[in-house]
Order: sequence, then structure tokens, then C-alpha cells
Amino acid sequence: MSHRPRPRRLRRGALAVAPLTALALTLTACGSSDDDAESSDSPAPSEDAAPEHSVTDPLVLTYDGGLQVLDGQTLEVVEDIPLEGFNRVNPAGDADHVLVSTSTGFRVLNAAEARLTDEEFPGEKPGHVVRHAGKTVLFADGTGEVTIFDPEQLGEGLPETESYTSAAAHHGVAVELESGELLVTLGTEEERSGAAVLDENGEEVARDENCPGVHGETVAQDEAVLVGCENGALVYHDGAFTKIDAPDEYGRIGNVAGSEESAVVLGDYKQDPDAELERPERVSLIDTASGELQLVDLGTSYTFRSLARGPHGEALVLGTDGRIHVIDPESGEVTDQVEVLGEWQEPLEWQQPRPALFVRDHTAYVTDPEANEIHAVDIESGEIVTTGELSAAPNEITGVAGG
Repeated sequence: MSHRPRPRRLRRGALAVAPLTALALTLTACGSSDDDAESSDSPAPSEDAAPEHSVTDPLVLTYDGGLQVLDGQTLEVVEDIPLEGFNRVNPAGDADHVLVSTSTGFRVLNAAEARLTDEEFPGEKPGHVVRHAGKTVLFADGTGEVTIFDPEQLGEGLPETESYTSAAAHHGVAVELESGELLVTLGTEEERSGAAVLDENGEEVARDENCPGVHGETVAQDEAVLVGCENGALVYHDGAFTKIDAPDEYGRIGNVAGSEESAVVLGDYKQDPDAELERPERVSLIDTASGELQLVDLGTSYTFRSLARGPHGEALVLGTDGRIHVIDPESGEVTDQVEVLGEWQEPLEWQQPRPALFVRDHTAYVTDPEANEIHAVDIESGEIVTTGELSAAPNEITGVAGG
């Protein structure tokens, strides 16, 4: 019997570097010289200079050709930042910064100052950004490299980082738990099979490869970590994996939204492996405590940018009917439908703009690329409290801590 080598995670501060994998405490302070990354019209001011802007509860939108930083209360555009390429945005994990995935890595945007810095975590094909237990974890799909840092150290150059490299490059994700354990997906460029967990010393303590097409990650109540599969979901809790099967032979869950307020995870649900673009009308509710999976029929389709959780664990889905559907995660009952937009249809290309939902605290932000607008909705009352006008069609939306 042949035994494949398993990647190891070295202790903090270790100087040894193993083939294909390394975990080291490093100080990094390098900016990218790539022309694609340096597309802002003017150089960023030095850290010692007084900031030009001070943005309240900043939001960040992407559009074709750049980024816009908005005041989270007035929804006014504070700064428009040119940046070529298809860029993606994620909260960095603190109260000031957002990470922008560019062609060369994860670039740091000081959203509180509406300023794109030169600081970047290098990464080939930058992918998922996960925030949990006071750590932010980056996954570079082109190399399988995982980068871990404390987001509170952002602001004066790049923070100290730890890194781990998967056995093979793949479209993956990783999350660090309170215990110091690292959950990381398993796969290659051709297929993805499941997940493994390494302890704080880099030793593998759990593995499950019964999760074909593993994609997406979230953390639910009691620190239960869930990843989606093409036939259900995989949960890691209390040191062990549990597979939760879909009711169909092919029941793909690839985008999930969890809440520390609930043991139930909200997920999408697709049934047609051959569809050019499936427009599902059912969502999944996966109970990480009981192992039960429930499907909820919304009567309208939605997209991968439609899922979020409310402040009390409510499951929120932005439908193509223009409504936010509010679901009780325990019963699966749709308790409210909040009309925000007109009807819309998902474009065939996933990179193309479509309405997106972002939730922070008690406010749901909904973008409208058709009208070049953004709406702030009070989740409790269902009222649209503010609408902002935009100069370009918004694509992705994110914000600072709380999102």
C-alpha cells in the first residue's frame, strides 16, 4: 500500500521549511510592483500624513474599472478609486480595512480613510477570505497557500503572518478555530474531495474525503464549521467530522451563511449537474447540531450573492422577485418578505453584476445595478431607510467589521 505524504504545519517561529508546505511566523512589508495592481491615479499618502477622509461605517463596492467607498449611514460615495481588472472585496476583520482580491494578491484598502494602500498579501489567484476567532485566513487558489494573521495588526504595514501550503493547488478555503486548529479543504485543480484538520502543532487530527466538490465555509453556533458538498454538507465539531447527506443524489450546497446565534446554516441548493446556469428556487437549512437538512421553497430564484444572516440568526435571501425573504431557521417558515427592488434575472456569467445582499448589524444593504443605486433596509421593520445614487453599476459589496 502506498502512503501519500500529508502536509504538515510547523510550530510558530519554526525556521525549518518542508517541501510543499511551511508554517512560519514572518514579518512582511512588501508592496506589489505589478502594473495591474498599481492602478490608482495618485500615490497613497504616507501613514504619517493626516487622512483626507474619515468615513463612518464604510461600505465598499466594486464596479467595472474600480472601487467606490461609501459612508455607511448616508450611502454617499466618499471616494472613487480606479482599479483595473475583475476585483473582489471582503471584510479584513477589523473596524477599518477591507481586502481587495486583485490579479496579484489580497490588497489592503483602508476603508475608514477611503484609501487604497500599496500593502498586499501576495497570492496567485486569490480566493476565499475567512474571519473567525480573531484571525483572518486567506486562501490562494493558484498555489494552495494559506495565510493567517491578526486583523487588528493592520494599519502600519503588513502584520506578522503564518502560512501553510496545501498538498495541491485548488479552489479552496481554510479557517482557524479558537483552539488553534486549522481546517483546510482537500483537492486538486481537477477535483475537490473534502477537508482535513491540523492541530496547533501542524499534526493532522481529522480528515473526511466524503465531500465531493467541497466549496464554501461558515461557522455556526458552538463553533461548528460547515463546508458544502455536491451531495450535502460536511460538519466539523468537537474534534470529529459528520456528513449530512442531501435528499437527492446530486444536491449541491456551495454557498453558505452561518450565525453564532444559530446552530442552523443557510445554504443554496442545486439539483442539475448539467445545467449551464441553474436558477434554484429552494434553499437549504442544515442543522449542525441534529444533522438534519431541510429544504425551503421560496417560489423565486436567487444567486450566490443573495444569502445572509440577520442579527438574531434570521436566514435572509434576496430573491429575483426583488424581495428579501426572511426565514425562521428553526422552523423553516418564511416569516416576512421585504420588497426592495423590481424583478430581475441572474446573468449567465457569474462575474457580471447582479443585485447583492450585505448585512451588518441590523441593516441589510441591497445593490441595484440596473438603477445604479444602493438601499439600506432596517431588518427589524422592513423599511428602506436610505437610498444612495451611484455613478456606475455596482457588482460586489462589503464593509468593515460586523459584516
